[in-house]
Amino acid sequence: MTTQIQAPLRGQVTFGGVLRSEVIRMFSLKSTSILLAIAVVLYVAIAVVGTWGVGSLLQSMGDVSQMEGMSSMAEPGFAGETIGSGLVFSQLILGVLGVLLFSGEFTTGSAVSTFLASPQRLRVMSAKIVLIVVLTGLTQLVSSLLAFVAAKPIAENYGLVLDFGGESFQSVLWYGTLAVIMAALIGLALGVLLRNSAGGITILAGVFFVLPIITAILGSLVDWSKNISAFLPDQLGMSLATPLSVPTELELWQQLAGIAGWIIIPLALGAVLLAKRDIK
Repeated sequence: MTTQIQAPLRGQVTFGGVLRSEVIRMFSLKSTSILLAIAVVLYVAIAVVGTWGVGSLLQSMGDVSQMEGMSSMAEPGFAGETIGSGLVFSQLILGVLGVLLFSGEFTTGSAVSTFLASPQRLRVMSAKIVLIVVLTGLTQLVSSLLAFVAAKPIAENYGLVLDFGGESFQSVLWYGTLAVIMAALIGLALGVLLRNSAGGITILAGVFFVLPIITAILGSLVDWSKNISAFLPDQLGMSLATPLSVPTELELWQQLAGIAGWIIIPLALGAVLLAKRDIK
């Protein structure tokens, strides 16, 4: 009996191949499906409850256009903005997915095999960026569409205007998706910078939940704090998606530039460190 030793298969590692392997690996983890399901269900549930709450409140109180702090609820587009009530939670949940996508490489030790298979580190990072943008973007679009379908009968029951082609819902649909993608990419950058899931998730929650509270408290004491809070990622995303509920003095290009900065700067820093630091 003879034994034939086959020569190892030779092939070229391509961006498409790396992206395909990242997709397979990501969906092999239960945490991915769980986080995506929670993001969709929670977003739809908040939209339904929010629409019911606004509708029942307006019905019970009558005309609120002259009431301080409630005049925006009488605006025609407010019902459309109510669909985006759960955006901040989607940002946090899908941001966590971004953290885990990269930090998991280092906490499980699989980074060594990943970068042995594909030595070009920035190619791996680019594949992860494409994957998280597509996945979180599609998830948020589906969530918004499902929320619209679920909230539409409730809005009609209370006489609220919820128009699919209306400016308010289109802002929620597209700018809300942009806001969620921004959070996911910030999470991805934290994952590669810290290489630690717990640390990345903690900082992500701090940026989106704790930092706005601190700047709001400072805003009552010093005026310059208000200028800072306007450029925080949660404020930028919410003011773009729901301008009636979260008004801002920034122009559209300033808001988009702020979001671009929150995406590009952390990712660029992460790319530099990924290229220079030891993988282990």
